Amino acid sequence: MTQNNRYAVLCLDSDFANLDKLDTELSLYQSHFDIHLATSISEGHDLVQQIGRQGQHLAMVIARHSRLFDGGEFLIQLEQSAHAQSARKILISKTDSIDIQAILNAVNEGRLDHCLTYPIEQVSLHKTVVKELTQYVVHHEKDQLLDFGKVLDQQKILRAHIENKMHSYRASFIHDFHELSDNELAVQVIEALLAFFAEKDETRAVRQYSAEHLLTAEGQSNQFLWFIVEGHVALYKKDDIGQQREVVRHSRGGIVGGMSFVTGEQSFSTAMTLTPTKVVKLDRTVFTQVMHSNTDLLPLFTNLLLRHFNRRLQRSINTKLELQKTLESLESAHQQLIEQEKMAMLGQLVAGVAHELNNPVSAILRGGETLSIKVDEILNTKHEDNTFDIGLEVLKQSRHSSPLSTSELRLRSKELNERIGDRRIAKRLVNLDLHDNDALLKQAITNPAKLAETLSKLERFQATGTTLRSIQVCAQRIADMVKSLKGYSRQDNESYERVDLHEGIEDTLVIFENRLKRHSLIKEYGSLPEIFCKPITLQQVWTNLISNALDALPEKGELTIRSSQVSRDDVFYNCFEFIDNGCGIPQAQLERIFELNYTTKREGNFGLGIGLSICQQILAQHQGWIEATSEVGKYTNMAVYIPVTQQKLTKEHHYD
Repeated sequence: MTQNNRYAVLCLDSDFANLDKLDTELSLYQSHFDIHLATSISEGHDLVQQIGRQGQHLAMVIARHSRLFDGGEFLIQLEQSAHAQSARKILISKTDSIDIQAILNAVNEGRLDHCLTYPIEQVSLHKTVVKELTQYVVHHEKDQLLDFGKVLDQQKILRAHIENKMHSYRASFIHDFHELSDNELAVQVIEALLAFFAEKDETRAVRQYSAEHLLTAEGQSNQFLWFIVEGHVALYKKDDIGQQREVVRHSRGGIVGGMSFVTGEQSFSTAMTLTPTKVVKLDRTVFTQVMHSNTDLLPLFTNLLLRHFNRRLQRSINTKLELQKTLESLESAHQQLIEQEKMAMLGQLVAGVAHELNNPVSAILRGGETLSIKVDEILNTKHEDNTFDIGLEVLKQSRHSSPLSTSELRLRSKELNERIGDRRIAKRLVNLDLHDNDALLKQAITNPAKLAETLSKLERFQATGTTLRSIQVCAQRIADMVKSLKGYSRQDNESYERVDLHEGIEDTLVIFENRLKRHSLIKEYGSLPEIFCKPITLQQVWTNLISNALDALPEKGELTIRSSQVSRDDVFYNCFEFIDNGCGIPQAQLERIFELNYTTKREGNFGLGIGLSICQQILAQHQGWIEATSEVGKYTNMAVYIPVTQQKLTKEHHYD
């Protein structure tokens, strides 16, 4: 039993067919939970013990129950194992096969968490699994809680994450201000401020404004902090066409200008009084004097300000949390981007970069675990001398071999099958690039069972090599993305190289490996000449086009990447097509997709509105372009054209 995740899920059923179906349905969650299967009660107990010995925590158990298979008693006995006591317990049963009242009593007593009726509906199963696993991780996971939002209930996990953060902030204060309501806390702060200025108010901090008095102006600097004592203040934000729209209202206890006052940034919104309003207005000097004068006021104010910011965060979209982390970690790269006119949408771009960085980082983590497992398997397996030598060659080839297209793999497997008469072994030999090994081909005919065992050993070498390649590719991709961010203002500093662009596309596909698992990928690569180009810069084009295609795909969609050489006006071009069978783009939108700040993506999908515009700029540097064709409800084809011979570039750069 291998371990990839911190948490595990155990499925118990004496029927192999039911267990296999359950395993397939739960594969959606295997990126965060290891799925273990047992066909008997004794095997289930053994797995529970093994999970504990490996340091995993049992998050959920799904057990089938019948008169001959006491899954219910198995769930109850989990309380005897420390690492399994808190596991969510789900029982599957037929309504006519057991005592329903006994099950209900067990649920009511807290010994079972949920009961499903067999046969299980797919929707009901996933709804129950998401609910129970979400409840488990919310109570047990702290450091990486947000990461589970990818497969579980994102809203509940987000709320729990925010509450955890607030709890950690509160713990740093001696006083139990968290027991106060927002209104009670605001009253204490306001009363303390009014008491301070009742004795001395040289700066006229306590003021009375009439209606429609401007406090802050969007985009302008702000040096003050306002506490609302009486009245109402509205905050306005300009939309895309410059029209001001009300976004929130504050009344007694509200804080205006908090973010810009603390950070020194320009005001995010315009604040205006709606009624005659009494406020306490503080600049930084007076604010410092007030806080130093009363040691109890600082924690009061801090708690109030934290709550104010927390409410603001809750009104923001979920992705802003990740954006804030990225802004902090890529501050140096941000400054480079700010200087570029094309980076007017800096905040959204950085969110997109964070999204893309997460994929290779996750791939490296998964690859490291896989590599450790495969190396252990190789070292702990007895190999014949020739098998080990072949394995080393397979490992070497898998680290450096050029990728084969889907059609080429299929063709080679078919040809080999005609020679040896075993389709499965033929496919495995082709995948290992051993279809020309005479000794193995002979063994495929004389002793296929022995060969199958040998191929299993060799596939471990191949998995080790491909994992090493993936780790190297992903690490380089991270470095390239950071380098690309830093070099946006001086991309010409990247040298031109003669490269096979298929390699850049393959490296980019590695980043999207996790998302591609849910879809079909078809590669139809033609035999194309190498060209002079900036490969790192072009990877931004591949990344954008593949990401857009994946966003558009339906469930279990299909992405086709096709390359060929075409001629236009007596000029030869390398053409790379990215075709998805998604929802398509209406003609009216298709004419605008290359405009700056225009996006067809829905809110929350990282619609930057600048990706395709930048892609066109990059291709223009290479004397190429993108052509888009689409039919609503059927497909979208983004075709990239790059000339094979670039006269201007070859004159400016000399190559051996």
